[in-house]
Formats: sequence, structure tokens, C-alpha cells
Amino acid sequence: MENVTDRTSNPFGMRPPFQKHDPGNVPAVFGYGDANADFHLIGDHPGVHGGETTGIPFTEREASERLLDVFRAVGFVSDPASEPVFSNFFADYLHMCTLPGGRPPTADEYDELERYFDAELRAINAHILLPVGARATDHVLQEYTTQRRRIDLEMPALHATEIRGRGFMVVPILDPAEWEPGDRERLLERLEAILDSDYRQTKGVATRIG
Repeated sequence: MENVTDRTSNPFGMRPPFQKHDPGNVPAVFGYGDANADFHLIGDHPGVHGGETTGIPFTEREASERLLDVFRAVGFVSDPASEPVFSNFFADYLHMCTLPGGRPPTADEYDELERYFDAELRAINAHILLPVGARATDHVLQEYTTQRRRIDLEMPALHATEIRGRGFMVVPILDPAEWEPGDRERLLERLEAILDSDYRQTKGVATRIG
């Protein structure tokens, strides 16, 4: 079913319990992009992946901008850089609220916002989930696949691989702040291969043909 909304930021009107944030920062970095996207990029929290003043996921950090440049190369992201346009592409965080000093959320704070993340993920209903970094990858594999117990969470090895999920294909991404030579190219090649194939969901299972 197609989502009908003209909102790019927070298309489903999420209203989480806001934490105290630093002056000049937005209270939360909401999900952003195409509400009917096939590709869903999932980060950790604003203190890691940015957006505290722009309100846009994966901005204001050199490493995160490097990651968006890969998606720009395959046609999902277009300028302006300060307010990018996402096409067939959506991005959000496990924990959307900004916190003082960019500190990481506590376990309870992650748990408090998990239902908002889950609701948004299911509303987008993308074919391809792209978790960035160990925490997001661990969460996605645990909650949306049956394979977490079989997988060693070694992000350099998991980077740009394909993992079958429950209704999704998961492509983990090593945090771009940790990329070594060749990691950008591995991700770009994986995305191009997926786009060149006939990917779709059949009876709730993400598949690729071709």
C-alpha cells in the first residue's frame, strides 16, 4: 500500500517523549525522505551520525556525508547538500532525540524510543534495510531476521553483504568513520548490483531475481 503524504521530514507525525537537548539543537532528528522508499538507511543516534541542527539524518558529520555521497552516486540523493532530496530512499535513527553534549542514549532511552522506530520502519515497509554501525545492525538482525544468533557481529566482514530477513533484505554498513580503502567501493558495487537486479518482496520475503 502506498503512503500518501507530502511530508519529507517526520512523514508519519511521530511524537516521542523529547529529552533535554542543547541550545541551538533540534529536539529530535526525525525520519527523512521518501515515505514509499524501497531503501531504508538506519543509523544509531544524532550524536553519532549527525543532524543536531539541520534535523536531517546523516548530515553535519564528515563521515556521514561521505556515506550519503555513495547514495548520491546511485541516484537516491540529490542536492542541495544542506537540505538534500531523497528519492526511493528514507533515513532515520534507532534513537531520534538529541541529547546534551551528543551523549549516547542509555539502554532505557533506547528502549523508550524503540516503538517509534519500529512503527516507522513498518510504515515505510522498504525492501532493503541498510543499518549503519554495530548497534543498528545488531538491532535490525535481532528484530527483523531469524539469523542474529548465527552471525558474528564483525562489521568489517558484514559490510555490504546481503542477509535475508523477515520480509526484508538486510545490507549492513560499516560505520563510515571506520571505512578503510575499498569500503566505499564495496558498498557502491553492492547497491548497483541490487538496482540492476529485479528485487521485490514475495509473500513477505525479500528476494532478488537476476
